[in-house]
This record gives sequence, C-alpha cells and structure tokens, in this order.
Amino acid sequence: MINSRKLDCGLRIAMEKIPYVQSVAVGIWAKAGSVDETDDILGISHYIEHMLFKGTERRSAKQIAEDIDRIGGQINAFTSKESTCYYVKSLSSNLEQAADVLLDMFLNSTFDETEMEKEKRVVYEEINMVEDSPEDDIHDQLYEVLFKGAPLSTPILGTKKTIKGFTRDKIREYIQNEYTRDNIVVAVAGNFDEEEVCSLFEGKLKALNAEKSPKNAEIPVYAPHFKVKTKDIEQTHICLGTKGLRMDDEQFYTMSLLNNIMGGSMSSRLFQNIREEKGMAYSVYSYASSYTKDGYFGIYAGVSHDMTEKAIGAIVEELELLRKNGVTAEELSTAKEQLKGSYIFSLESVSGRMASIGKNTLLLGRTRTAEEVIGMINAVTMEDIHEIAAKISQIDQYSGVLLSKEKKDLKKILLNS
Repeated sequence: MINSRKLDCGLRIAMEKIPYVQSVAVGIWAKAGSVDETDDILGISHYIEHMLFKGTERRSAKQIAEDIDRIGGQINAFTSKESTCYYVKSLSSNLEQAADVLLDMFLNSTFDETEMEKEKRVVYEEINMVEDSPEDDIHDQLYEVLFKGAPLSTPILGTKKTIKGFTRDKIREYIQNEYTRDNIVVAVAGNFDEEEVCSLFEGKLKALNAEKSPKNAEIPVYAPHFKVKTKDIEQTHICLGTKGLRMDDEQFYTMSLLNNIMGGSMSSRLFQNIREEKGMAYSVYSYASSYTKDGYFGIYAGVSHDMTEKAIGAIVEELELLRKNGVTAEELSTAKEQLKGSYIFSLESVSGRMASIGKNTLLLGRTRTAEEVIGMINAVTMEDIHEIAAKISQIDQYSGVLLSKEKKDLKKILLNS
C-alpha cells in the first residue's frame, strides 16, 4: 500500500512499506530538468546533480562516499528531461544515517570553485562519450528535430559552451528558483517506520522557497523535420519518430502494448522482419517515451551503409502493414504478458519501487498500485490498439535523423519507400 502525506512544511512524501525486506531506498525528487533551462544555462540541472556529490559544509566528497560505505549503503543520482533524483539505498537499520547524508548533500553543498572546474571537465568528457557513441548521439538529435522549438528539444548534458559559463551564483539562483518545496517529493520504499521517516524530513527543507514560479512554454505546432549528420563511422544509424502520448493520457498503456508488438521485444515485428528474416541489422527496436506535456514513438536501427534505403523501406513496410491490418489477438495477449512481466520485474527491488512512486507523485501528482497498473494493462482492447495504430502508422508524420559516413536525403528515402 502506498501512503502519501503532506508534511507541515509543505513537503510531499510518498511511502511504500514492504515488511518482508531488510532494506530501504530513499529518494529526493526535484521537478527540475532540462525542460526548465534557458539557452544560456543548458545542462545546469545535470551539472548540479554532479556537484551535490562534491562536498558540503560538514563533509568532503570523500567523506560522503565513506559515510555511505560505512553503513553498507549505495548512493547515486540521475537527471532527466523533467526531473532530478538523488537517492540512497541502505539496510533498514541504517536509515537515519543514510537520510542524514542525503539531506546534507541536498541542502548544504558548498559548490567549491575548484571542484566546479574539475567537474566541468568531467561533464565535457561525458559529452564526448555521447558524441562518440552514435546510438546515444542520434537519440539526442531526434529530440532536437521532433520537438523543434520546444523545451524537450534541448540536451540533458547541455553544451560545452554553456557549461563553461556556470558560476556559483548561477547554480544558487537556479536552485532557489527550481528546488522549491512544492516542487519536491520524497519517495521511500522498503522496510521502515513511517512516522520515523516523516520526522527525519519534517522541517528539514524549510529554508527552500515555498513555490516555483509557473512556466507556460507553448508547444509549437508539430511539423516533421529531418537531420543528416555525416561522420566517419562503421554503421549508418537511423532514428525515426512521431508524436505520441503524454504521461497522463488514458491510452498510455495502449501505446506501451503497441510498442511492444512493433519493436519492444525479440518476438516483435521489427526485430523479426529486419533482423531475423532479412538480416539487415544487429540492433533494431522501437520505444515510446511520455512526458507531462508531450510524448513520442520512436524507431531505431543500426545497419551497414549499403543497407540504409532497404532498412528504411522495411520499417515503412511494417508501419504500412500495421495501418492496413492492425494486430492480432495473439499479439495483444503476448504483449500484455510481456508488459506485466517487465513491470513486476522492475518492482522487485526497493530502488525500483522508490523510483516508480517518486516519479509518478512528482510529475502526475498521484501513483498507482501494482494491482491498478495490471488492471489497466488487462483492460486494453483491440479497438484501443487500432486507434493508436492509426496514429503511429502515418509515414508522413515522422521526423528523422541519419548518422552515416555518406550524405543521404533521409526525407526523400522515407517518403518514397
């Protein structure tokens, strides 16, 4: 059972007690990600995530690591398009010490200028790593063309130019504006005492501003865009995408099921046709990503340079078959079992459960039990699938990115396939 409370200081806390385990995961979630950044501070959400590990008024970076190791815990963080999460996992008996380290980092980081310069170099290398990995790079490029002119188009890591300009004042200003009490959720999952957890966090974040100023970024009218990037690489990488569903859309699980059928598993249509039958690609898959205000359905394939046109043709072929013939009852039944399995597997750790309740409480203002999610998956009908299939099978509504050593006209190839 998930218990959500609002503490006296205005902080939301979502808790799921699992009495049969001996561990607990605690996450502090801030609704601050790359969508909240202006052009001059791109990447600052992610950079702050790094800097919170670099020392506080009480602890050096080494002491943070040592204090967590001393209690047998694990500590980490991640930044996404719409949120940043700092979390720790520990034995239930060490919850108080784990929460103390987490809160110290979150509230008392010093942002030492020497550490800031070192960490800028670390993030530069992270950017280099993405650029050296075509499969990672192409997904960033797809966001740029698919959400052109909208906040989702910007990269989470930012750019070397913007990162170079980060100062302590800019960091503190961003935290003051974005890390507000109404914009933060504490998520806890595992074996713990609920009253103890609430007492650990009650009043601790009072120094933060109470409310975040509203942002009303308009979503531009969608039109397909294309980008071709030439690079001396061994494979051509193809990424196509079309608008999908928001997180709160009532057909969210319908999209998830259709994605599974199209390219979400080894038995999926794209995998079986393009890899198994035609032998065109080692890696080919589809995916559905949803956000609070937008979403998309994407298809990726990595192929030899001489197979580019044929692979795109095979993708178009599968989308046309979906448009004309829909899916079978057997495919839907299999997809339901696969999705339920994946969902349940993700909840078999306290960290997975913490992430699920934290993200949903922060971004949607609610969270569902496992029973509710399974029920919603089971409730999807063939008619629901056909409605979403009509949406994602319109070839002329796809944007695309091509990374290859050869310059090609991606738009022409796609529309003429």
